[in-house]
Amino acid sequence: MTPIEAAAIFLAGLAAGTINTVVGSGTLITFPTLLAFGVPPVTANVSNNIGLVPGGVSGAVGYRRELAGQRSRVLRLVSASLIGGLVGGVLLLVLPDAAFATIVPVLILLGLALVVFQPRITAWVALRHDAASRRRGAWWVWPAVLLTGVYGGYFGAAQGVLLMAALGIGIDETLQRLNAVKNVLAANVNAVAGLLFAFVADVDWKIVALIGVGSVIGGQLGASVGRRLPETALRAIIVIVGVVALVAIRVS
Repeated sequence: MTPIEAAAIFLAGLAAGTINTVVGSGTLITFPTLLAFGVPPVTANVSNNIGLVPGGVSGAVGYRRELAGQRSRVLRLVSASLIGGLVGGVLLLVLPDAAFATIVPVLILLGLALVVFQPRITAWVALRHDAASRRRGAWWVWPAVLLTGVYGGYFGAAQGVLLMAALGIGIDETLQRLNAVKNVLAANVNAVAGLLFAFVADVDWKIVALIGVGSVIGGQLGASVGRRLPETALRAIIVIVGVVALVAIRVS
């Protein structure tokens, strides 16, 4: 690895850590960067996954103020993320690339539609559930987080978009506070899948270190920028990132 390649991977990790903290889909920066430098796809995917774990933790710490009072909610949903991330990691190791790739664009489109129409859907749901139930979260939020974890453990691009869609519709809370929960859940998905990859997959630890350091710095930058965004702007960024994810996946 040349110094230029190392610098590019570090900067990609920094950008990914920032984007992941604000909305998600930082993988769309790091993964193509690794492929451009000739890293085999599976090695790039698993190394990227492990490298982004410290950035996810950094982003969650940066949003710790918004996590106040959400301990029980986070603990309940983290169990879904851990199970889903482990299942997704296993699928990456045992299934051919085409098996899951066909459904990825559908999932992203669904997530975008849910984010766009979230205010209307939330109002509709609120009419049919009491306030206490909405604060706890709809019954389907846990399985939705589980399925998002499966996707995140397998690849992860736009995982944040899908999580924000599910949380925003199913839980009566501000987007900023839900974004804090999203950061914790996504970090746990990457961590459990990364732990699996560390033992059974071909990992490039130099890449892991470069992305990891960059994503930690990016996580703090993302927390600083993300919490200042109004909900309309945050929703718009989620949609833009999701569309970019769709285009990138279709092109690849």
